[in-house]
Amino acid sequence: MFDKLANGWELMKASGRVLRLDKELLVFPFLSGLACLLVLGSFALPLFISGAFTIHQNADQVAHNPLAYVLLFAFYFCNYFVIVFFNSALVACAIIRFNGGDPTLSDGIQAASSRLPQILGWSLVSATVGFLLKMVESRSERLGEFVAGLLGLAWSIATFFVVPVIVVEKVGPIDAIRRSGAILRRAWGESFVANQGIGLFVFLFSLLACLPAVLGFMTRVPALMIAGVAVTAVAMIVLAAVSAALHSILLAAIYVFAAEGRVPDAFDGDCLRNAFARR
Repeated sequence: MFDKLANGWELMKASGRVLRLDKELLVFPFLSGLACLLVLGSFALPLFISGAFTIHQNADQVAHNPLAYVLLFAFYFCNYFVIVFFNSALVACAIIRFNGGDPTLSDGIQAASSRLPQILGWSLVSATVGFLLKMVESRSERLGEFVAGLLGLAWSIATFFVVPVIVVEKVGPIDAIRRSGAILRRAWGESFVANQGIGLFVFLFSLLACLPAVLGFMTRVPALMIAGVAVTAVAMIVLAAVSAALHSILLAAIYVFAAEGRVPDAFDGDCLRNAFARR
């Protein structure tokens, strides 16, 4: 297990080298987060009025209000579209870098825009699945959450490579799911353990990011408390953007190696080979 985590850490560092070459890729997670906040803001009042925000608490009441379901599904769709669009842009830029190019923000936006039908289709599928899982969860507190959690995990695994498949192969959502599953079956390994390297990195630096807020509260000086919280908030936002960027870069690298059988630039072939179990 330690060897797997060490290999994941090496892959994370390789993703970091790519990010250092193209620091502008951090703009995509920031834009995604901002757009998601705008989506939330635009739906907040309608969702609150319809009761969709508390759908798991008032399932019987909301069942008699179809508008709540319509609004909730629309919110899921818009949110997924924003996330998939900017993830596709970032993955496209990473693949350009792996091919020896020097990507720009406009390259990523153009690549995602050229795949708009596929992204819309995948957003619709993702929203439908997310909405159905929410319905399962709302039917029973403990059992519903357990079943929805298991189904959600299985769905996440099955669709692991969907975004890079859409970006590179320009296929529709159903074919992308099939292709993702085929790649995963053929080269099953420690893709998720590799991503745990990023998770470990985020956790450790999150603890450090909390220090200014903790120290500020320890002083009991209002000005220092506010300053500490502000510094922590900024650090957490930056950390979330870095984490999202590293995750997408690593996903693109694993896809290129698994689907095309070549080692992307900035990555070590042995590390990528060790990221996949031998059959």
